[in-house]
Amino acid sequence: MIVDLVQLQAADGVRLAGALQVPPEGTSPQLGIDAVLCLHGTGGNFYSSPLFAALAPRLLRCGVAVLTANTRGHDLVSSGGGGRPLQGAAYEIVQECRLDLAAWIGWLAEQGYARIALMGHSLGAVKAIYSLSHDDDGALAAVVCLLAISPPRLAYSQFCAGPKSAEFQAELAEAEAQVREGRGETLMSVRFPLPYLVTATGYVDKYGPAERYNLLKFASRVTCPALYTFGSLEVQQNAAFQGLPEQLETQAAQGAELKVAVITGGDHFYSGVYAELADRLEFWLRRTIGSKPAG
Repeated sequence: MIVDLVQLQAADGVRLAGALQVPPEGTSPQLGIDAVLCLHGTGGNFYSSPLFAALAPRLLRCGVAVLTANTRGHDLVSSGGGGRPLQGAAYEIVQECRLDLAAWIGWLAEQGYARIALMGHSLGAVKAIYSLSHDDDGALAAVVCLLAISPPRLAYSQFCAGPKSAEFQAELAEAEAQVREGRGETLMSVRFPLPYLVTATGYVDKYGPAERYNLLKFASRVTCPALYTFGSLEVQQNAAFQGLPEQLETQAAQGAELKVAVITGGDHFYSGVYAELADRLEFWLRRTIGSKPAG
């Protein structure tokens, strides 16, 4: 696999890296898009996603360039500038992803890619939805569609009602106490909703009662066509996804321009069903985006 490594800075100085793959010479775009920007989930990075690695060949054959890119939440801990000694999943504040996405979309537009799809997996999908729904300055104007792969519903109320409510509320209470006492940068080893290290401030930001990143609060504000996909297994087994496809379909019935697809047998990482997911993405892009005139 031949890629071009890309490095740039977000507006606040955070350094970001990614990898661009371009279609074979002479291949014309067939899906109504020229490029897709792929965003990793919590603690991921631009080079380690088996999911994106599996989807890229299909997109390239269809004439679409693929840019897999870091956000400032890449890896567990990283150093990336921007006036902070440490970045990474342990230290990120999710809303700052808007700066990262603006930098990447701007770079793609400068390379001549006029019609860009924004594709995120897990927290990367939440970041994509959040950024598009808060794009007040038009930084993401080149994005013509959203591909949201398994975005979790980060909803305090849902977690409190779930089977691991006691564990969640204990960890949140500890994080809130650290913040109140001025120790928000304290690293906590948490188990819910996934095991990782995170600052107390970061945990409250993501999972606290304000529900800042509950996608149901802002998904309807995304103005471009959107496809949401989920694996049937994660919908059955994980409180962050249970009932979410139906809730999104309710928003669609109320006028939001989105579609929902559940991939049978899919877990959160679509293990063993990559081809089925790729088929669904390609079908939707051909029918929804590829049928529209360019420009």
